[in-house]
Amino acid sequence: MKESPKNPVTLDTLVALCKRRGFIFQTAEIYGGLNGFYDFGHLGTLLKENIRQNWRNSLFNKKGEITFMEGSLIGPEAMWIASGHVQNFHDPMVDCMECKHRFRSDHIDLEKSCPNCGKKNWTEVRTFNMMFKTNIGAAEAHASTGYLRPETAQAIFVNFKNVLSTSRVKIPFGIAQIGKAFRNEITPKQFLFRMREFEQMEMEWFCKAEDAQEMFDFWRQKRLDFYHDLGLDKEKLRLRPHEKDELSHYSSQTDDVEYNFPFGWKELEGIAHRGNYDLTQHTKHAGKDLAVFDEQAKASYVPDVIECSVGSDRLLLTILFDSYKEDTIDGETRNYFAFKPSIAPIKAAFFPLSKKLEEPARAIFDDIRKVVPHIQFDVSGSIGKRYRRQDEIGTPLCFTYDFDSAESNTITVRDRNTTKQERIAIDEILPYIQKVLTS
Repeated sequence: MKESPKNPVTLDTLVALCKRRGFIFQTAEIYGGLNGFYDFGHLGTLLKENIRQNWRNSLFNKKGEITFMEGSLIGPEAMWIASGHVQNFHDPMVDCMECKHRFRSDHIDLEKSCPNCGKKNWTEVRTFNMMFKTNIGAAEAHASTGYLRPETAQAIFVNFKNVLSTSRVKIPFGIAQIGKAFRNEITPKQFLFRMREFEQMEMEWFCKAEDAQEMFDFWRQKRLDFYHDLGLDKEKLRLRPHEKDELSHYSSQTDDVEYNFPFGWKELEGIAHRGNYDLTQHTKHAGKDLAVFDEQAKASYVPDVIECSVGSDRLLLTILFDSYKEDTIDGETRNYFAFKPSIAPIKAAFFPLSKKLEEPARAIFDDIRKVVPHIQFDVSGSIGKRYRRQDEIGTPLCFTYDFDSAESNTITVRDRNTTKQERIAIDEILPYIQKVLTS
């Protein structure tokens, strides 16, 4: 008897499960860990790569071409002055004079006591620049100052003309990249949600100013559709327009795709109308013309930009929260990740019912692995325990080779979500898997 699944997961449950099953580890844990930094194990790496590929595929459209690039992690100070980050990339900070804990002042009530020590003795609120500063080369002169990038967008803007001329694209078109960004967060928290080193998946869409509003509306809907296609619960997703007082210095209009986490509605992705702010700023500061010549109008113009930016680590966390399920089978609680099959890190598992059957079962596994690489073979423990291990890492299908398989040329396949089993012909295994992965 199987009861309906529910999702009671807490952040602590998820953190423990991710470590136990090899999804995510805290960076340098044997040295006490590094707050705001995480390492991804085998399953986390596979899951993240599947997320990346789904994101890349989601960008293609009939409005214009999408090109890809990969920018440097470090940029010169002059670039970050031009972008406004040196002047504007700050968070408000306050310290407790009693316990010396540091907080973002907009995240706590300064009229109340310190949530850490219970005393009320605050410093004055002051601004804190969130960029990691470094020196480039041996010299420590002002000209050698650089910053680890706090966003991936600026590499796209400063390479705009390079991409335009070498890729032979025409406006409108997009430049996309996936890469690391770094923010020296005052208080990183909630596991992968707010980190100091994280990965962004970002696309800048270049268009004429008169088309920008239409393009903004197009991308805001297309980006929401992406999360629906990933299988996230539609009831936990929404588009929220920014109020005027929360807009970034470069944005005239921004909508966030938000998800209802156990700790409240939070941003997954920002869709921003950046106007021509960035290209204009880099033209001014670098002295390089980043305008485009319109052959039809016989005039030059600086394109407007619609930005779509999502953190892949935060999206991975969202998928873990959304996919976690618990149900009851014969009085026992079972937990599993109900990943959409196309993003599951392990696509299928193969078991011999007995070690005596290991050789023929492994032969089938080896054949399938030539086409479907991320599958597992498990001969350790009872079938029930092997099913539970695969459920807990979100494997959609399990195939069991039993004593009737050789004679009947069939194998038992079990569905992760329903736990239902059926027998299929051994030569139908590959098309069966492929059908499930594309459903």
